[in-house]
Amino acid sequence: MYKRINITLPDETIRLIDRVTKRGNRSRFIDRAVKRYVDEAGRRNLRMLMKEEAIRWAERDLKLAEEWFPLEEEACQHIEK
Repeated sequence: MYKRINITLPDETIRLIDRVTKRGNRSRFIDRAVKRYVDEAGRRNLRMLMKEEAIRWAERDLKLAEEWFPLEEEACQHIEK
């Protein structure tokens, strides 16, 4: 289903659109451009959230590794004997 809307764009933006698509294909071009932009913005946001979480949990993970390291060393020594 399609819905007609009216949008206002700067002349320069319209000239750019007209450089890469035929006049009758503006709607299709804008549709694809908006979908691509939203998709990329979503991926950027996901990467940012993942990075923030990794940073937030890094100290906790390091402490856990430091706590368990001596136990793992001891277990490895028993296996080697």
